Amino acid sequence: MLKWLLTITVVVVALGLLTPALRRRLPGRGLPGDVSVRWRGRDYFFPFASTILLSLLFVAVGRLL
Repeated sequence: MLKWLLTITVVVVALGLLTPALRRRLPGRGLPGDVSVRWRGRDYFFPFASTILLSLLFVAVGRLL
C-alpha cells in the first residue's frame, strides 16, 4: 500500500511540474471542460475533463484485465 501511495505521489508531482512545458509544446488548450486561469501573472491549469476522461479509460482497461 505504501509503495502505491509513493508511486502515485511521484507521478502527480512529476505531471504537475511537466504541465507548463507540455502546454507550450502541444497545440490547443485541452478539452472543453479544462479550466485555465491567469492570476497575478501566473497560469493555473485545472484539467477537470481530462481527469474524468483518463479515469474512465483506466477503469475500462482495469475491467478488461
